[in-house]
Amino acid sequence: MDGAAPTAGEIAAMVPRLRRYAVALVGSIPDADDLVQDVMERALASREALRDPSRLYAWLLAILHNLHASGHRRRRRRGPEVPVEDLADALALSTAPTDRSAVRDLVRAMARLPEDQRRILLLSALEGLSYRDLSEVLEIPMGTVMSRLARARERLRVMMEGGEQQVVRRIR
Repeated sequence: MDGAAPTAGEIAAMVPRLRRYAVALVGSIPDADDLVQDVMERALASREALRDPSRLYAWLLAILHNLHASGHRRRRRRGPEVPVEDLADALALSTAPTDRSAVRDLVRAMARLPEDQRRILLLSALEGLSYRDLSEVLEIPMGTVMSRLARARERLRVMMEGGEQQVVRRIR
């Protein structure tokens, strides 16, 4: 990209990566597809707003994050949703039979993480974003990124070892 607004093709090329993150974030393929479609609509309508075209993916993730957060607030006002555990079976079926229980345990542990910790872990581990990119996408200071990521990793590690009660005491 040469400094001009990204083309529709360049934006569309990011759909697979956005979809992968969205599925992990929302826990439902249809909901993730809806979210990514909303991101595409917003991005195509406002692509001239992108100041640095080399940061297209981070910009799209920021749009996705903002749309998800808005939807999350809206759904919280409306009531409960389908549990993320439904995703555990789908992910487990895509792994070798010997690894399925570990995948289920990981998905369930991720589902029990607070939203801010789950989001930062997914962006870091699944999408490979740097601290700087995480800071920009989530619109939080770099120090907050580092501490939130450290707390999320520690909480997940303890939950995977079967000690969720220790996490509550350690984090407080």
